[in-house]
Amino acid sequence: MAKLTNRTIAVLATNGFEDSELTSPVEAVTQEGATVRYITPGGETIEGKNGTKIEADLSTADAKAQDFDSLILPGGTGNADKLRLDKPAVEFVKDIFADSKPVGVICHGGWILTDADVVKGRTLTSFPSLQTDLRNAGATWVDEECHVDNGLVSSRTPDDLPAFNAKIVEEFAEGEH
Repeated sequence: MAKLTNRTIAVLATNGFEDSELTSPVEAVTQEGATVRYITPGGETIEGKNGTKIEADLSTADAKAQDFDSLILPGGTGNADKLRLDKPAVEFVKDIFADSKPVGVICHGGWILTDADVVKGRTLTSFPSLQTDLRNAGATWVDEECHVDNGLVSSRTPDDLPAFNAKIVEEFAEGEH
């Protein structure tokens, strides 16, 4: 049996996501049997920086943490900046963390974590330009290919995707932390 059979993974994104930071982790978790549902601010179809189109399954306003086992937050500067301004998206992330569900975040995807106020006392990595924001929100920032902190898996750039994908599968399989 695949490691993620019977698991439902939320992918929270909007226009301007970094294509590989969404498609590669989704491929990794679906190969292990997970069901992926795409959540966007308006429930609309979105497009990545390099043209990948993703049809949404539901809007951030309709997303409920209890319906998901884990969360993937891809990067892309525009994607990350827009998501952190969407109040239902921020609340969804808060609820995922409140339920101690594993989260995979890469590159600029970590910006929403500062607005959700869920990084205080946590250690994570990101694209280097986010380190000040993460530190100001109470996190310890490290420059590592992939870092895991109690179910929070973080990586810096698309170059880190092999390590990131392996770790999200492992942490998502473990379940709540």
